[in-house]
Amino acid sequence: MASAEPSAQFLTPEESYAVDGALLASHEKFLTRLTISSLKLLRHIATDSGVSMEALTHEEIIAWFEKDAKLRYEQGPDAAFLKW
Repeated sequence: MASAEPSAQFLTPEESYAVDGALLASHEKFLTRLTISSLKLLRHIATDSGVSMEALTHEEIIAWFEKDAKLRYEQGPDAAFLKW
């Protein structure tokens, strides 16, 4: 599995700026940031799983997280997609 670029997991500066400028309460901005990051992650999971995002099931998402965690445990943090 290829390493992720920071922008693949987190907001780009442009996205962050757009959220900061939105007319939203701070808790709504947090949810917006989380949703954008989740969208990016779901795109990656779908590509990695060879299915469309719309076809992803919760079982496939859970299995992907288990696979990524196993990579981190067995091969170290650089082998995993998620860098936390």
